[in-house]
Amino acid sequence: MDTLRELLELERSGWESLCDGSGSRFYAGLMTDDALMILADGVTMTRDEVAAALQYAPPWASFAIANPRVITITEDVAILVYVGTGFRDEGDAFTAAMSSTYVRGSNGWQLALYQQTPAPTSVE
Repeated sequence: MDTLRELLELERSGWESLCDGSGSRFYAGLMTDDALMILADGVTMTRDEVAAALQYAPPWASFAIANPRVITITEDVAILVYVGTGFRDEGDAFTAAMSSTYVRGSNGWQLALYQQTPAPTSVE
């Protein structure tokens, strides 16, 4: 399987976990020990902070991933870049340019850094 497909599969699994309420467990297992998430509002969270916050986060109803691209740094380091949109049952959709930096180790790909940059329009 090529890197783009592998990382997209992981990213979709992450979004699905945010929709079904299992995001805390999913990201606790996917993120490296020293991983960070930098959210659109500027908040930076560690793996443990992400796992704790996701225990109480309302689930997304659905999501869309558009324009995915991969930047291969080395055979074992790659960045997935895409426009992601999360939809809730109520309220506005959230759209952002997203990048996920993955490192591959003995247990497969792990998320080392995730960053969101707000986008002005939603994905249709």
